[in-house]
Amino acid sequence: MSTIGLDAGLLVARIVFGLILAAHGAAKIFGWFGGYGLAATGGFFEQLGFRPGRLFAAVASWAEIVAGLLITAGFLGPVGPALMLSVMIVAAVTVHWGKGFFATSNGIEMPLLFATVGVALALTGPGAYSLDASLGLQALWSPQAAAIALVGGVIGGIGNLMARRRAPSVSGLAAVAAKPQDALR
Repeated sequence: MSTIGLDAGLLVARIVFGLILAAHGAAKIFGWFGGYGLAATGGFFEQLGFRPGRLFAAVASWAEIVAGLLITAGFLGPVGPALMLSVMIVAAVTVHWGKGFFATSNGIEMPLLFATVGVALALTGPGAYSLDASLGLQALWSPQAAAIALVGGVIGGIGNLMARRRAPSVSGLAAVAAKPQDALR
């Protein structure tokens, strides 16, 4: 494959995946493109165990917007792809896990696809048709920088999952209702 063909292919992948990810984040936070907006998304995040829900929803939404725009522009090395990986790890585990593989059953297909593209773009770089190439920032796409960014993305995703608080079980709620004074201890 020619360098021109490879660079053009990377440009197409960056534009498609980057803009879709940015739009997905904008739908969550602003309610654009048929999304629910921050209040409803925050409520959903609360149901998933992320409290305060609005804060977690805002951070996830902005991470998707920033990652998508960085990927689209091919700017700042593997930072955008690593952010995409981080968000998709959290989405796969909290929303899609246990629902099968395919998107038709809300399975992990879509977050896995986006996470894989994030890893691939971090490892390959954005190509010649990118802001990094125009600004002479190709060194940001070294294998070492990509590895560090991807490890950071995984750690960020795991850290976010660890910050999640599971809702109390029904039996736990019944115990608190039976002895409310014990809930204050």
